[in-house]
Amino acid sequence: MKITLAKTAGFCFGVDRAVKTVEDLLDKSERVCTLGPIIHNQQLVEELGRRGARIVASPDEVKTGETLVIRSHGVEPEVIENAEKLGIKTVDATCPFVAKIHKIVAGKSREGYTVLIAGDASHQEVKGIVGHCLGSEFVFSGEEELLLLLEKEGNFAEKRIILVAQTTFNEEIFVKCKNILKKVCTNAEIFDTICNATSMRQQEARELSCVNDAMIVIGGRHSSNTAKLFDVCREKCGRTYLIETAAELSGLDLSDCGSVGVVAGASTPAGIIKEVIKTMSENLQPVEEQTEVKESVQKSFEEMTDEEAFEASLSGLTGDQKVVGTVITVNPTEITVDIGRGVTGYVTAEEFSSDPDVKLTDEVKPGDELNLIIMKINDQEGTAMLSKRRYDAIAGWDNIVAAKDSGKIVTGFVKDIIKGGVVAYSNNVRVFIPASQATASRGEPLEDLKGKEVSFRIIEIGRGHRAVGSIRSVLKEQRKAAEDKIWENIAVGDRFTGTVKSLTSYGAFVDIGGVDGMIHISELSWQRIKNPSEVVLVGDTVEVYVKALDTEKRKISLGYKKPEDNPWVIFENNYKVGDTVKVTIVSMTTYGAFARIIPGIDGLIHISQIANKHVAKPQDELTVGEEVEAKIIAVDSEKKRVSLSIRALLEPEAPAEKAELNAPDEVVFEASDETAAAAAEAPAEEAQAETAPAEEAKAETAPVEEAPEAAAEKTEETAE
Repeated sequence: MKITLAKTAGFCFGVDRAVKTVEDLLDKSERVCTLGPIIHNQQLVEELGRRGARIVASPDEVKTGETLVIRSHGVEPEVIENAEKLGIKTVDATCPFVAKIHKIVAGKSREGYTVLIAGDASHQEVKGIVGHCLGSEFVFSGEEELLLLLEKEGNFAEKRIILVAQTTFNEEIFVKCKNILKKVCTNAEIFDTICNATSMRQQEARELSCVNDAMIVIGGRHSSNTAKLFDVCREKCGRTYLIETAAELSGLDLSDCGSVGVVAGASTPAGIIKEVIKTMSENLQPVEEQTEVKESVQKSFEEMTDEEAFEASLSGLTGDQKVVGTVITVNPTEITVDIGRGVTGYVTAEEFSSDPDVKLTDEVKPGDELNLIIMKINDQEGTAMLSKRRYDAIAGWDNIVAAKDSGKIVTGFVKDIIKGGVVAYSNNVRVFIPASQATASRGEPLEDLKGKEVSFRIIEIGRGHRAVGSIRSVLKEQRKAAEDKIWENIAVGDRFTGTVKSLTSYGAFVDIGGVDGMIHISELSWQRIKNPSEVVLVGDTVEVYVKALDTEKRKISLGYKKPEDNPWVIFENNYKVGDTVKVTIVSMTTYGAFARIIPGIDGLIHISQIANKHVAKPQDELTVGEEVEAKIIAVDSEKKRVSLSIRALLEPEAPAEKAELNAPDEVVFEASDETAAAAAEAPAEEAQAETAPAEEAKAETAPVEEAPEAAAEKTEETAE
């Protein structure tokens, strides 16, 4: 069996443009909703829905933070106005051919013309056209409705009339309607607004249906242009079937057909067309010749690599397709240009530049001239779809080749992250950069590069305009230059702003501008820490200074602690002997309790200074975590020790009570100077905790045997 696929099968320009608009927004992680289905293809709409694009019936349903996309069919002006009043971010994906009809009817109706529209009154495109009419308008679907309209109104011959058509209207029926109108309204202005893609599809469908035993029409059942294709095919071929997916082929018996023609609506994805052809080829066992499939469908752009897609986009260009366009108008999504000979051209943002963030209104203004390539032309309407990006790519390729030969560094921006690397564009020329050449070291995330300008070298030129680049070689060279410059001038004490690159158990490595230095864990904090991550994290920006240098091994030791943050400096600047302070008990020993004065500074409350009575154990009077007031009775700046007293703040006991006490310690209590001296002479175990971190102080609360030094001190106290 011979299977012939129409050359024009698949997305038209307007549909492709609308779908890409939604996909690009989703790729940028934006929340997207479309005003009605973006196209009349259930499978693609569901796929976009799974990616997060939802459908709304009006701007009132748009949620905060969502971007509203106007689908290719266009809408009434009041819909846009309503969205603006609600403060909704809107992206207009109206097909340029539909937008042209809007301009025609708005302009002519403003001049007093009555507008006749050939189309389906219930279709969104027609509703949008009607919405742009400022005066009388009438919609008809064919010859019969037009004749009834002319008879009912009766005075059309006396009015100024214009006729337009829905872009997907049946071309044969429109010709008949034009002839009818011309007989009644000889001065009527007629605009052939049926899209050229529609005309070509219908003509090819008509030709294929005349020479094939059966016709398969692929497309959504709610698609107007698909329905028109079905009608065209059925007129010439009785065995015409409309299917949406390859799964519906199982219900068709085509075993007795020698040849089958396949056409597809303008909103049918290439992947579905390919699947239908593949299924037919496998199941129907073709015997005469291979299936005729257009290359752009056989391997759709969705399935091509970026490199292949780029080659395909350039393959059909010839010298006579280059034109110079004069900018007429500019909006955020599209440029309108005049390319002469009565042809109006359109350049979308995507075809203006490979930069996804390009702002057309900043790049061009009315009157500017642009070098362009014609992508598609509609002779009937005198319009053309143009590309500056592709024109620049042809010119830019010579620069890429020259850069490879000279080793010159080129700049570009990263557009996509793909399997195996990233895709960058330089002067609109695609350059593939493998993952191994995309970052300074292996393992770094590629996602951080997307949308950024990068410098790279061209390391390979392949067949078919294929270029491979290396960012790493440039980064390596830049880092070596920066490193040499730093080592020429660096000295102990120099300060730098750096970025934490990695952490280990013993410290943090910091990039100080081309050279890595290490902050030892002991230099990260005045308090003792167990892991560097308690103070800094990878990616943090830190202020550091050079502590030591090893020029031979090119190693740098960095300091991070600031002298002004030293807890002892803070203590001495704010406290003195005799001050009363509120402290927190952090640990206990047999000879007293340690209390936190400020973070990093703990003072000792000797057991003799806890109360104005004999205390057997500190735990009898104090608990860990308790806040108490104490007096600073001694400070040893050299040994960094602080002695505290609660007793010094208490009222003296009555003589009778004191007489009952059986404690030589009473002598110590009465002599505050001697007490201070005794505290200052406390054994090493007592002094250590005065500046030790809370973790060590808490550890001392565990029961331990009394140190020999502490026992000796008690013996001395008893002797006193």
